[in-house]
Amino acid sequence: MTHLRVMLEYFHPWTNAAGFYVASSAGWYREAGFDVEITVHDPLRGDTLAHLSRGEAHFGVFPTNRLLVRHAAGEDLKAVAAINHRGMETIQTITGLGIERPRDLAGKRLALNPTPRGVAMVRHLVAADGGDADSLVLVNSGSRELSVDDIAAGEVDATFGGYWAWDALMGDLPRDRRVMWPVDEIGVPPYHSYLLGVGPALGDELVREFLAVTERGYRTAIEEPGLALAILDRVIPYFPRKLLARSLELIAPTWTHGGRWGEVRDELMRSYAGWLAANGVLATADGWADAVRTDLLPDAAVSR
Repeated sequence: MTHLRVMLEYFHPWTNAAGFYVASSAGWYREAGFDVEITVHDPLRGDTLAHLSRGEAHFGVFPTNRLLVRHAAGEDLKAVAAINHRGMETIQTITGLGIERPRDLAGKRLALNPTPRGVAMVRHLVAADGGDADSLVLVNSGSRELSVDDIAAGEVDATFGGYWAWDALMGDLPRDRRVMWPVDEIGVPPYHSYLLGVGPALGDELVREFLAVTERGYRTAIEEPGLALAILDRVIPYFPRKLLARSLELIAPTWTHGGRWGEVRDELMRSYAGWLAANGVLATADGWADAVRTDLLPDAAVSR
């Protein structure tokens, strides 16, 4: 039995990991000879990619932009599958603040984790809608995602970074008071929010077998949401079942594109790398393809 540590993308598991948990709970990894441990990163020791780079995880889920930045810096990390075919980030605000479209954020207090990409993205969205990006008042909220309840309490006027399939579902504010804009619907190029990748040590056949089982887990989570929800209720019981059910309903369609699971799509990678380079996050848009392998999926006939 080969032990494999699979590291998720966030501080705690959430519905985006349903495929891994379904495959594990059903015993499919063990049938393939894998003793899979699903875990999360220690934020005091770095993100998932840092753990992968040090060999402390075998597989990891991570944002596309972070992979491209680390790969450009010379780290031997590869994406081998896509988890999501949409961006997750959202701008949130509430009614009554005079913010009816992105340009209205000019002069307003916007909370976010001010990473180079995050700052570039909110500036781009405001400017693309004809607003004055230089007048944005950026509030550093670190890794904490402020909620619509925090906006209603007057802490800030809007937030960037929470996910439309997770954080945006939380809070007590009535739905008719909430304003939510997924960023890939208001001017940012579409992108894979999360990819699944490996460090330098794993053999190709092992990766292929792991991906085949993982695809089975994700397809089952899509086809049998009740089963997936029951498993999620066991592994993250500290979130309300109603929240998990709604989040699962929203996130599941992002796991496939054109019926395919896992395909890292050229058009998304190319346009996003170009956007990252144009906004100073990457030095160049060239080289992104070297950070991706498309030949290890169960159906690798459709590849670059």
